[in-house]
Amino acid sequence: MNVFSSKAVVYPRLLNACFKRTFYLYSPEPFHPLYDRVPEYKTAEEAVQVIQSDSRVYVHGAAATPVKLVEAMTNHGKKAGLRNVEIMHIHTEGPGTYHKPEFEGIFRSNSLFLGANARKAVNEGRADTIPIFLCEIPHLFRRRIIDIDVALVTVAPPDKHGFCSLGTSVDCTRSAIQNARYIIAMVNQYMPRTFGDGVIHESHIDAMVENCEPLHELKRGALSEEEKQIGKLVADNLVVDGATLQMGIGSIPDAVLSQLGHHKNLGVHSEMFSDGVVELVEKGVITNTEKSILTGRLVSSFSIGTKILYNFLDNNASVEMRDVEFTNNVAIICQNPKMTAINSCIEVDLTGQVCADSIGERLYSGFGGQIDFIRGAALGLDGEGKAIIAMPSSTKRGESKIVPVLKSGSGVVTTRAHVHYIVTEYGIAYLFGKNLRQRAYSLINIAHPDHREWLEKEAFDRLKCMPSP
Repeated sequence: MNVFSSKAVVYPRLLNACFKRTFYLYSPEPFHPLYDRVPEYKTAEEAVQVIQSDSRVYVHGAAATPVKLVEAMTNHGKKAGLRNVEIMHIHTEGPGTYHKPEFEGIFRSNSLFLGANARKAVNEGRADTIPIFLCEIPHLFRRRIIDIDVALVTVAPPDKHGFCSLGTSVDCTRSAIQNARYIIAMVNQYMPRTFGDGVIHESHIDAMVENCEPLHELKRGALSEEEKQIGKLVADNLVVDGATLQMGIGSIPDAVLSQLGHHKNLGVHSEMFSDGVVELVEKGVITNTEKSILTGRLVSSFSIGTKILYNFLDNNASVEMRDVEFTNNVAIICQNPKMTAINSCIEVDLTGQVCADSIGERLYSGFGGQIDFIRGAALGLDGEGKAIIAMPSSTKRGESKIVPVLKSGSGVVTTRAHVHYIVTEYGIAYLFGKNLRQRAYSLINIAHPDHREWLEKEAFDRLKCMPSP
């Protein structure tokens, strides 16, 4: 079989374990042009025919999820009677059709970070999830711990030199396409062309499928009064001028960003960002001029938001979309000045253990990059980093999110030894260097007033002494 041929057939890894992309002769990157090789343009239905039983397929995630290719793959799987096709991905947008019960036995998802479309299948035992730090996902592919047969990705159209872009999501996708035996790219004119690690020359792509449809959008919801207060507490007390920020997506990061309008010379080195960052760049609040790593440039590995964000990203040389092995590398994060990591969670116990990936035994998300940045900020070389966990004091049902012990079956994402700051709408608890008695006291003081007496009694039962400063 000629691996340089765009018509080469890829067999399942069990039948053809020796198949490799042997044209990586002088570089491990899918960047250099291969002048004797061109991709074949196909329909989605034609392109996915390469997927066979026992194949392992990687699916591009977040805003870049190639829904048209996914739908063609699921239709092909049913029509061809495929069995045991494994789908690897971080969180994806769209319906995630392969998760549906009628596809059991045909496809089995293996999530590296759970999105909403995967939770039901995982919790019903029809899909799998791998607990892993975001920074280490590329190791699975680069060290060939997990091999990929087919990668389904979305790219911006090739430029005049044949270079495409992974656009909004470089994350672990870059390492997946380095490892994949066969790459199918959905070419979408709506995909912004970004700078950094997401460049792939078309000659490394086996099949291209043209599709022009708007990217998945994630619109911001209205902030609650509690969230606004958390944002104000963090912005006024913990974020200083010249700080480098990491924050995820959702109401808590949005609440913090909304309160930073009067800060100066902030920078961004994050695993992801959304619309709120764009507003601060346009106001001149985020300049990235104080950063030690990639000074003057906003650094992230993926992004998802609205058209405002995607227009900002397109051909914007001030934004570097980098491999997650770089963005989430603790040794790199800690070099940025006043590194401030702002993350959220599901609940915290009175000793400072943080659950962020499950609700009791029910899996909800994943490790993501929380511990990568919590550790990077805590180890800041200038001694001014801040590792922050922020959350409302209560759930929407009125249950305390500060609890005596984590729910049975809950996973600890951030250990009590890693925790520094916990923030609710009632205040800031600084736990670093405090013993369990002092931690319980600080956490009870930022719990909802309706729950404090209960928490104090439970703390005494657990610690055999009264919480005190």
